[in-house]
Amino acid sequence: MTRLSELMTGAVVSVAPEDTLGEAAERMAEDGVGSAVVLDSGRLIGILTERDLLRAVAGRVHTSEARVREWMTVDPMTATEETSVDEAMRTMLEQGFRHLPVIEGGRTIGVVSLRELMRTAMHVDVGAEGPND
Repeated sequence: MTRLSELMTGAVVSVAPEDTLGEAAERMAEDGVGSAVVLDSGRLIGILTERDLLRAVAGRVHTSEARVREWMTVDPMTATEETSVDEAMRTMLEQGFRHLPVIEGGRTIGVVSLRELMRTAMHVDVGAEGPND
C-alpha cells in the first residue's frame, strides 16, 4: 500500500497570516501549486487554496489589501507520512477539499493534492501534464 511519504517532494509553499492575498497568490503561482500552508511561528494554523482566492476575488476584495488570515481555512485536517493514499483520498473526497498538509513532529513537511493521489491510485505517470495543470 502506497504511503504519502512515497509521493511527497518536501517543497512546501508557506505564507504568514498577515501576508496579503496578492503576495500569497504570487508565491503559489511562482511554484505552480494550488495551496499554501499558513504558518505562525512555524506552527500550521491554516491553509490558503485556489478556492479561497477565488472566493475573495468573487467578493471583490482588493488582493493588495486583504489578508490571508481573513480567507484561509483555519486548522485544516492533516495527515502523516504513514497515511495511505487510499485513506488520504477518502478523507479528501468525504470532506470536500483538494489539498492535505502532511505533518511530522508538529512541523509541516509537505502537502499532497487530490490530483497527485488520483494519479498514483490510477498508476498514471505523476509527471503527466493535463490541459489545466
